Amino acid sequence: MDELKNNILKTGTSLVGIVCKDGVVMAGDRKATAGGMVMQKNAKKVVQINDYLVVSGTGMSSDIDMLQKWIKAELRLKELRDKKRPSINEAANLIAMIAYRNIRQPSMVPFIAGTLAAGINDDGTVELYSIEPAGSVNKIEDYDANFSSGMPYIMGLLERQYKKGLTVQEGIKLATEAIKASSERDTGSGFGIDIFTITKEGIKQVIKQRAEAVYKED
Repeated sequence: MDELKNNILKTGTSLVGIVCKDGVVMAGDRKATAGGMVMQKNAKKVVQINDYLVVSGTGMSSDIDMLQKWIKAELRLKELRDKKRPSINEAANLIAMIAYRNIRQPSMVPFIAGTLAAGINDDGTVELYSIEPAGSVNKIEDYDANFSSGMPYIMGLLERQYKKGLTVQEGIKLATEAIKASSERDTGSGFGIDIFTITKEGIKQVIKQRAEAVYKED
């Protein structure tokens, strides 16, 4: 429990992935922090890796960036070797192997990166996986927020509002509410929302919002 608490406190992020009857919705906020300092107000935490995979990361920014570059290259190499596109399950397990190996290498700076991965298989099916920082892989059938610091607020809201079989359009609204809810209470989250939909028709960024401070008379 202490390890889980410490990982959540270090991540400074809000992520959410929601499984819908016609696809997956993935969302994230835009605030990047270092301790108690805001380093970026426009950090993109949900990233399209290629034409079939979207990932989002929580944890140390350098670890997340390197993991995303690494997985993009490894998936391309695997595709060339096997002469077919990797499945989303294979992509998720490849991310997990990288995380598992990195966290167990002796280092002065520990590897901290949790990942949500969603994508489209060759047969048109869409899957969502959660890869925790130590490398375990879980296929998500409903929703997840990985180890993001906004997770307690997001999961609490989704426990009450998620319904099995909701549409992607309903998922977009729910993901928006989840990120807004965590941004209100989690000091490591905020400044905007990015939302992607992953369906058999393809990957699309449907929301790009930047939050701006407005001061009003009390």
